[in-house]
Amino acid sequence: MNDVYCPKGRSRRRLKSFTFLHYFKVELFNTVIDTQVQELNDRFDNVNIKLLECLSCLDPRDSFANFNNEKLIEFARFYPSEFDELADIPFMSSSLDNFIVDVRADSNFVNLQTISDLALKMVEKRKDIVYPQVYLLIKLALVLPVATASVERVFSAMTFVKNKLHNRINDDWFNSCMLTFVEYDIFDTIDDEDIMKYFQGMKNRRMIL
Repeated sequence: MNDVYCPKGRSRRRLKSFTFLHYFKVELFNTVIDTQVQELNDRFDNVNIKLLECLSCLDPRDSFANFNNEKLIEFARFYPSEFDELADIPFMSSSLDNFIVDVRADSNFVNLQTISDLALKMVEKRKDIVYPQVYLLIKLALVLPVATASVERVFSAMTFVKNKLHNRINDDWFNSCMLTFVEYDIFDTIDDEDIMKYFQGMKNRRMIL
């Protein structure tokens, strides 16, 4: 690994000498890591990251080590139709405090591994009735991965575009195609002439519609 690296077809005299270790670490490893980080940043925006952080607070492992009242209240605020800012949010902190003290003292909640295990155990021990707001948070956490399915997975239903072009479509285009596919009943009511007129009005086109 400490031998001098020289790319094929290049003269050693005209190159700055560096080792194979430097080549694999800087030219390959760091490049791959940068690419992966960029892909993750493109896939998960700030809202998604916030939601993931909030979800981790409901993880029952290690005696609810990640439990955090403030983040769970922030999670509730993502659902204003479920949690009223005046009627529900002000009382959530005390409800969450009582909940975490209760479950940490209950041996039935010691060996839980997932949020779904927590939901089942709460129903079994009827704590979903005692802590309805907390149980609603747990239910929302369970359906969130399905409700926010990535465009890649939802778009897989559209098998008629599974071709080489599919691999070059960016996320914005995926989102637009997904929307028209999922809400097809609404788009069926829109006249094609209206769509073409709107498209023509956006900017000049080389082709005449």
